[in-house]
Amino acid sequence: MAGAKARYTGAAPVGLAGGWSLERLAPPSRLFGANGLRTGPDGRVYVAQVAGSQISALDVDTGDLETISAQGGDVVAPDDVDFGPEGDLYITEYYDGRVSVRGADGASRVLRDDLPGANGITFHQGRLFVNECRIGGRLMELDLNGGAPRVLLENLPMPNAMEVGPDGMLYYPTLGGNDIWRIDPDGGEPERVAADLGVPDAVKFDSAGRIVSTQVGSGEVLRIDPRNGERTVLATVAPGLDNLTFVDGRLFVSGFTGQITEILGGGRTRAVLPEGLTWPLDLTIDAGGVLHVADGTYFHRFTPGTGLEVLGMLFSPGWPGYIRGAAAVGQGAFAVTTSNGQIARWTPARGEHQVLAGESEPFDQLYGIAVGPGGDVVAAELGTGRVVSVRATGEVTTLASGLDRPMGVAFAADGTCLVSESGVGRVVSITGTGPVTVLDGLATPQGLAVRAGTLFVVDAETKTLTAASLDGRSRTTIARDLPVGPPPGVDPKPLKGLPPFSGPQGLFAGVAAGPDGTVYVSGDAEGSVLALRDLRGGDHRKGDLA
Repeated sequence: MAGAKARYTGAAPVGLAGGWSLERLAPPSRLFGANGLRTGPDGRVYVAQVAGSQISALDVDTGDLETISAQGGDVVAPDDVDFGPEGDLYITEYYDGRVSVRGADGASRVLRDDLPGANGITFHQGRLFVNECRIGGRLMELDLNGGAPRVLLENLPMPNAMEVGPDGMLYYPTLGGNDIWRIDPDGGEPERVAADLGVPDAVKFDSAGRIVSTQVGSGEVLRIDPRNGERTVLATVAPGLDNLTFVDGRLFVSGFTGQITEILGGGRTRAVLPEGLTWPLDLTIDAGGVLHVADGTYFHRFTPGTGLEVLGMLFSPGWPGYIRGAAAVGQGAFAVTTSNGQIARWTPARGEHQVLAGESEPFDQLYGIAVGPGGDVVAAELGTGRVVSVRATGEVTTLASGLDRPMGVAFAADGTCLVSESGVGRVVSITGTGPVTVLDGLATPQGLAVRAGTLFVVDAETKTLTAASLDGRSRTTIARDLPVGPPPGVDPKPLKGLPPFSGPQGLFAGVAAGPDGTVYVSGDAEGSVLALRDLRGGDHRKGDLA
């Protein structure tokens, strides 16, 4: 298929030290997830990608992708898009609360910057309507010249992607209400059209004037006749569906995993773009040697021969929140850090989680997490420069403070706690008298793992994986030019997040070491998971890269 390239292309292929092999357990993703969809005047589908701050144009027949607005550009966290009467692209920037306009020349300007949770957007007869996907959100008509909005409704329970129907009414779904409503664009009282759905997050209309709505909770693509309420399930894809669009009568839907699916007749579907990982972030291995992958709004288990299996996602029962750090703690449970600033114990099979710390006073940007020899949970709090320990009773102790952007956490066999300071390029051990340097000369160390006396460190800036002895006597670069961190020359804008879906988001390349000596790395730049194996039996001091 033409255009079948990934979203990220490094400056060079991954280089390995002698005797090492590399396997991608999950292939590179083509998008940073997929959110709002809109068919453009050129017949291509424009795909907004919140997590990657990117907008791409997709040819649904060839699969060819063109980046319209790139990561690191003016547009941040685009969630939905529509085209204005003059062909300009109007964009809601969810986390920054903005509506931006991108002209045909590629230049962008901000129309409004005071719309927290700006999400659903649609034009009708030259008039622009926008809503805010948040608790207490508003539905508004915006002045194209930047004047004050006209508020049609407020205090809505998370409205989302919307459209004006053939009857001239503006139809909008609400995630919090699990229903679809309509209102006259000129004002008046809203009317509920459908209720008890599968958590609708988008509404569009087919050529027969029927509602077609994606259900993010159930994964259904639902058709509803607004004239008589008749419902038909066109297809069931997977939970995490986000939006939809029509191209010459053909129906396409997007999903959080980046999959773009064509909905065919009789419940059949066709994957136009395959699903993939959005980042991924932290990695952890359970007592049985099974690898698990934290991917923000998803959490996966990897089994050889089967691949990635979803254990939980944003709309799963008992979901703890956007997962950044993860550590297996036994009996199918995980200690996790969330972007909402909480440390929790999560058991996917039971559909439940327990907040261990941070419920009333959230932490400031939690990253890596590990479990100490005594069972205490230890996590890095980047925002305050602390490493904190949480006992089963919920008691929180500060193990270290004054660190420079701590991110990764791991324990040595003797119980020593190791932390990566991404701000100063070193790994330290936490002692009673303060941090002691274990490994320095790094740039932006993030994920840490320890196995058999060897420390593994992923450096997101130099894009390397380093193995070092804990006694400081040896150091080996196992891999370079890894697909981690931002693309070369790109400085991504911060993703501020918006509770309850997510707090501030940030890149984090995790690493884990398996019992067989395999080292796993999160290829967060391309959305892959890498498995590196020492074919000589695990002496990491041999075969350093030149």
